[in-house]
Formats: sequence, C-alpha cells, structure tokens
Amino acid sequence: MNIGIVCYPTYGGSGVVATELGKALAQEGHNVHFITYSQPTRLDFFNENLFYHEVDIQTYPLFQYPPYELALASKLVNVVKYEKLDILHVHYAIPHASAAYMAKQILATEGINIPVITTLHGTDITLVGKDPTYEPVVTFSINQSDGITAVSQDLKEDTYAHFNISKEIEVIPNFIDLDRFKKQKKDHFRRAICPENEALIIHTSNFRKVKRVQDVVKIFNNIRKVVPSKLLLVGDGPERTNTESLCRELGACNDIRFLGKLDAVEEILSVADLFIMPSEKESFGLAALEAMACEVPVLSTNAGGLPELNINGVTGFTCDVGDIEAMTGRALEILDPKNLGLFKKNALNRAKEFEIKNILPKYESFYERFLNKKTAV
Repeated sequence: MNIGIVCYPTYGGSGVVATELGKALAQEGHNVHFITYSQPTRLDFFNENLFYHEVDIQTYPLFQYPPYELALASKLVNVVKYEKLDILHVHYAIPHASAAYMAKQILATEGINIPVITTLHGTDITLVGKDPTYEPVVTFSINQSDGITAVSQDLKEDTYAHFNISKEIEVIPNFIDLDRFKKQKKDHFRRAICPENEALIIHTSNFRKVKRVQDVVKIFNNIRKVVPSKLLLVGDGPERTNTESLCRELGACNDIRFLGKLDAVEEILSVADLFIMPSEKESFGLAALEAMACEVPVLSTNAGGLPELNINGVTGFTCDVGDIEAMTGRALEILDPKNLGLFKKNALNRAKEFEIKNILPKYESFYERFLNKKTAV
C-alpha cells in the first residue's frame, strides 16, 4: 500500500502519533510518504519504505501570511500523481483536511480518486476548530473526508456535540512503542537527582495554560511536606515564567528542576515514581501513556479522554480539575511503599494494551475499507 501522511512536524502529540504510525507502517512493508513543511522530529531513522516530501512555501510582498494551505494542496496533488498513492491520511483537521479536500477535487478532474482519512487529535476540535473563524471550513472538510477517526471516545462525542458531522467516526486510540518506552537502568541518574532516595515526581507538557503546570507545583509542594521528594518539569512554553515565580514564592526551588525540552524523555521517566497530569482537557493523554509504559503510575484529572486511559485506583488516580487537596491525597497514596509497586505493575500492564502492534492493524483495516470502495467504483 502507498500511503501519504500529512501532519505537523513538531513535538506536539498529533505529529508524534502520525510519525510513529508512519514508521510502523513502513516496517510492515507499506510505502509511506510524509508530506509537511519540515522533516518530522520523530522521523529519525532510515527505512527503504519511508519518504519525505517538503512543502515549499513561497513568500511574496503581497502576502502578509504565506498561503500554506494552497501550497500543501498543490504538493498533495503532485505526490499523489507521481508517487501513485493509494490513500491520504491527514492528522489534525486544520488545515490538513481542507487542503486534502482541495487536492482530491483537483485530482478528480484527471480521473484520479484518492480516499482521504482524517484523524482528529484534540485541539483541532476542542479549541481551534470551535472558533467561529474556522468552524464552517472544519465542519465541511471533515464531512468531505472518506473516513474519520478520533483518538478517544470522549473526542468523538465532543466532535458530534460541537460540529454538524454526518459521518461515523471510528475511535482508534493512540499507541506506544514499548521497544522505546520501557524502564531502563538509570540508577546513576536517579542518585544524582535524589541523593537521599527521595520520591521522584515528573511532569511533561508544552506549558500551556490548559496543562495547569502550576497545579503540579502546588501538589508537589504539599507532597514534599510529608514525603521527601523531588520534581522534574520537562518541556517549555508560555507558562514557564509564571511557574518559576510560583516555585520561588513557595520556597521550593531547591527541590524542583526545569529540564526544558528533551528528546529522550523515556530516560527520565524510567527513574520516576509518579507522573502528574492535572490538565483541564486532554483528548487522550499520550504523555501519560509514555509514563505508564515506563512503569510510572499516573495522577491525572478526570477530564476528556484521560479516564479512558488512566484507570482510577488501578494505574493511578483521577481527580476533578483544580482539586489540589484531593490530588495531594491521592499522590501520597500512590507513593506509599505498600502501594507503589502494584501501581507501577498495573501501569505497565495497561500500557501494553496500547502497544503499537495492537493498534496498527486497526488503521490497516480502516484503510482497506476505503481502498475496497475505491476499487469497487
């Protein structure tokens, strides 16, 4: 199968999922063509079945903003025609679904029928897509897709609630590569961070307001008053300055380290005891799954798709958004030496359910459904 994948090439969840999916498809023998404006960050190894096509964005004095959507649509036409693609899979509705629709219409004038699959990842629906500036185009382009998938049941329901979608949405959850995300022997690193064998707590995100990073610090500040602890904050973004200010205000700076953006986050997760995700909204919670794969129990909110991943009382706990006291209590329960081992074991067992080998066939089967329709036509 010749598959075109359109995604954002950055560290965001949709780009990571799209890239890892493409890599796994290539290893299964499919030809996978990535089409985006720069090489995806996770496209980090050579495979004879992997190809990358860069979208060339021209700038002219006439344009205040370069028309990326048009450049992408034109590139899609080119790649579909000359690489003889069987299917296009676009990740994140804005603007990929509408660009794919334009490309599909252009190709149809030349007798080429290319099925388009759109995968909804979260903020393309829950945040950006709801904006009146984009909503009509988002609704139209999703409805014009041949197939639609969402990464959680919650996101599927959210899409139906806020958009007039006339087609069935298939839920195919995010996945994890357990060859990469697994507990590693990093005792020297653990000792460097926790010389007195303190509990090690971690949070990773893009430090946007929706991630509520300051809640992490408040919860941690309560924990360290009861259990000697250290906190690692991985990532960066607009809320970092405010979070640093809160650390100073609480006098907790000596126990908190800001590590910035890290590629090998699995090495940090390998030595952690608890992962905290107090987000206002998560359509799935990929960072939590990565933690669980490294045997780290998760303390999260019960928002969005998180309860579909983090099983309350089994792999960790879920609490109401902003309930610092409840989350503190649950964190201490997880960190209790009598409980921690079982929570870690349960977290890994849950992550195994989302191993890529279990999820990849769902995508392949979904593709086949539309390829068969194409053949029938």
